[in-house]
Amino acid sequence: MTTTTDARERLVATAQELFAAQGVGPTSPRQVLAASGVGQGSLYHHFPTKHDLAVAAVGATVDEALTAARRDLEAGGPALERVIGYVRRPREALAGCKVGRLTSDQAVMDDDGLRDVVTAYFVRLLDAVTATLRDAGLPEAEARDRAHTAVAVVQGGYVLARATGDPEAMRAAVRGFVAMLKETP
Repeated sequence: MTTTTDARERLVATAQELFAAQGVGPTSPRQVLAASGVGQGSLYHHFPTKHDLAVAAVGATVDEALTAARRDLEAGGPALERVIGYVRRPREALAGCKVGRLTSDQAVMDDDGLRDVVTAYFVRLLDAVTATLRDAGLPEAEARDRAHTAVAVVQGGYVLARATGDPEAMRAAVRGFVAMLKETP
């Protein structure tokens, strides 16, 4: 027997997968139902509208990504090594960033609530990387600039890997950034 919590979690997880694969706009609640194996009554009990489901799934994707980044950035060791750990973390380069891809999903960007969830992710991620670079002794402005660069390298690495069909493109971008970062006084 599926509990209410299990059904909700399966719906959210399935929506996350489908949104990552085909986007929020093209994904229908019917597709989520079919892929999740959850009954229609459960879907509409938990998520009366597609928008409600999208908010939950996009929010879960953002939370998972931020948790992974914070795990790297708040690990033990020197601050600069923690930032390096964040950019070097193994990623499925050809799959693209599940959050970054949402920025090119018109259904997300046209919806204030969904766009705000994605924007908040990047703001919180930049704040976390900046704080770690501040721990490394960088002044605020320099830490903020390098945080932007670190996040841009990861996001750009995904784009380059997908565009070239070569995950090495992301690894090369990360290696180049790490080499520059290690030159930090």
